[in-house]
Amino acid sequence: MSRPIRTLAAAAAALLLATACNSASTGGGSGGSGTSDARPGTSARGVTADSIKVGGIVSMTSASGYSKKDTDLGARARYDRANAEGGVNGRRIDYLGAEDDGQDPARNLAAARKLVQQDKVFAVSPMSSVAFSGADFLDGQRVPTVGWGTLPSFCGPEHIYGFNGCLVPTPGGTLNQTWPEGIAQVLGGAKGRSVALIAGDNDAGTFGIRTFTQGFKAAGFAVPYAKAVVPATSVPSDWSAYTKEILRSGPGGTAPDAVVSVMQTPYNIGLFTALKRSGYRGVISDPTDYDPGLLAKDATRQALDGVHVLLQFQPFESDSPAMRRFKADIRKAAGGRDVPLNMHMMTGYMSADLFLSIAAAAGKDLTAASFQRAADGFSDTGTLVGDRAEPKGRKESFGCGALVRLRNGRYEVAVPFRCYPPIPFR
Repeated sequence: MSRPIRTLAAAAAALLLATACNSASTGGGSGGSGTSDARPGTSARGVTADSIKVGGIVSMTSASGYSKKDTDLGARARYDRANAEGGVNGRRIDYLGAEDDGQDPARNLAAARKLVQQDKVFAVSPMSSVAFSGADFLDGQRVPTVGWGTLPSFCGPEHIYGFNGCLVPTPGGTLNQTWPEGIAQVLGGAKGRSVALIAGDNDAGTFGIRTFTQGFKAAGFAVPYAKAVVPATSVPSDWSAYTKEILRSGPGGTAPDAVVSVMQTPYNIGLFTALKRSGYRGVISDPTDYDPGLLAKDATRQALDGVHVLLQFQPFESDSPAMRRFKADIRKAAGGRDVPLNMHMMTGYMSADLFLSIAAAAGKDLTAASFQRAADGFSDTGTLVGDRAEPKGRKESFGCGALVRLRNGRYEVAVPFRCYPPIPFR
């Protein structure tokens, strides 16, 4: 599997995720506050002779009803396997589970403080929330933190890692072209094709629009509509104003060839339903709706039918050894039940996997400093997100990508998992 050379935080493919994942908040916490068990850089907080204490922060609940609770199951599945195999250099992982931040910045920072100051964890993995206001605090306390790198806080800070790298592009960095190139394959080429981009009315949405506009234009698409206009605080009950503008945005007032949404599931269901009722027959795509659990309701299944979803990991439909192992680990953690797989499980699983891999490389003398030294020279290949390397991951994505399509109640691979050359981000 080739390594995705610089990929802006998937900005093109990940910011999308970032935005798609929701909205963006970069650390607003107090990096220097709080107490530590030892001198900065040498702290072994949470590490004993036979255990490593780890916690998580996940948006189990949110005001919109969107939940990432299965992120916790994914992390637990990976930690359980590590313990079954003897732990990390002889130490078991004492996984405390994930704190629910409710997708609220104040609760996110409070959860970070609790895990460090009260629970005395060595690491926070997974961290999956768009309200990552605890970033500065965790980095200041030298707490290894691993999550989905769809926010700026995963790009640069010394102790914070994206499980598939930094997905948010910065000037002088690069854009991952997985999404634009994947859509081009679905359409049989980008020449003469147009794409409409829509996002929430917040900072993340604005940045996502900027990012993806550049990426799709670089791939050869016309982008006649690119707006971050949907209220970020509540799902619209009437989508007609948005669909009318989108469907007249193509050449000569025609509909665009593709509509790309960088929003969460509740928004996508409303938008996609409205587009289909308006008679739209083009390609519809988003980065969040790869979840068999969404298919339980007829209205949701109909809204998502035919939608192409961007992934930054191997599709569950693949049959690689790594995917078979992932499925077995999830099944075991779920008590032997075959639970519907979703991307949140993968987020938790691969966050835990990256933490475990670096911790193993750090050796028996595990401290914040030794973990950091190991991270600075870490690399491996053939994972579910492609090849990984640090400190590259603080500035670039090392995930590739695929597109899956929902058809007749089942997901199928529309564009296989692969990597694409990045482009400079301006």
